[in-house]
This record gives sequence, structure tokens and C-alpha cells, in this order.
Amino acid sequence: MTSETAVLGGGCFWCLEAVYQQLKGVQQVESGYTGGHVPAPTYEQVCGGATGHAEVVKLTFDPAQVSYREILEIFFTIHDPTTLNRQGNDVGTQYRSVIYSQSPAQHDTAKHIIAEMALVWDAPVVTELSPAETYYKAEDYHQNYFAQHPFQGYCAFVVAPKLAKFKEVFAEKSKPD
Repeated sequence: MTSETAVLGGGCFWCLEAVYQQLKGVQQVESGYTGGHVPAPTYEQVCGGATGHAEVVKLTFDPAQVSYREILEIFFTIHDPTTLNRQGNDVGTQYRSVIYSQSPAQHDTAKHIIAEMALVWDAPVVTELSPAETYYKAEDYHQNYFAQHPFQGYCAFVVAPKLAKFKEVFAEKSKPD
């Protein structure tokens, strides 16, 4: 089995993590930080907004089961790529919409998808496309967060609806419950 890596930021990493954990072909999902200037940042530092880092998920996936293009199509379905440095009530550069390409092929695919999404959304797409940067795994308590805390307020009112939308729109790509 071969695997590839994708690193995406689309608001709070708990939302993206919960969705991609349910996608067939995704082998591992890890929450973390990248894109900033502070080495080995803490969650508190990233939330403060001065590190330059974004909350991201790092996906390991089998491209024979799910393509990078499909991963990005889902990405653009489960977050709003038209709000600069914001997803809902989460505001700041740490919540920016960003794709960190891991190869020239990923960069080209992402560039094409962003252009396609510009035709779908009513407002300009502000998703950044950047080359891979140093990635830092988030603290252990952020890993698998939704699965461990489904009734926590943010999870129940923000994460759960995104997960439900994914399962409705991409039912054939969703892992069985």
C-alpha cells in the first residue's frame, strides 16, 4: 500500500479531523500547526494569533482509494473558503483557509481546484496555497477530539453539523458507522 500526505487548514482543526477520519482511504488524521515562525508552538500560543501558525490537519491517505483532488473537493465543501482568517466565530490568522502542498503535483492540483472553486462560490476564494512548511503535532488532548467529546458545546454545535454534511454529500466515500 502506498500513501501520501496532505496538510490543510480550514478553521478549527477539530472539524477537519472529524470529517477526514470518516473518509475511506484516509489512514491517519493528526491535528497540528504549521505556517508560522515560532518553533514548537503550544495551543495557547497559536490561539493568541502571534505565531503565524494555522491550525491544520495532516492526513495520510492511500491515493488508490481516495485522490488528492477528492480530498480537496471535500475540503471546499466543509469550510467557507471565502472568509479571510475566519471560520464562523473562530477569528484570526490561525483559522485561515490554506493548503500546504507536499509536492509539485499537489500544488498543481490545488491550484486548479482553487480556480474551479472561484466559479462556484459567490464571493472571492481566499484560500492560500503554500509549499509545505515545518509541521508541529498538536498536543495529545487535541487528537481525536470530536470522537472523545461529541457532546462538548463546540463539538455538538459546530463539528457535528459539518460531519453530517460530509456524510450526506459524500455518502459513498464515508466509512461505515
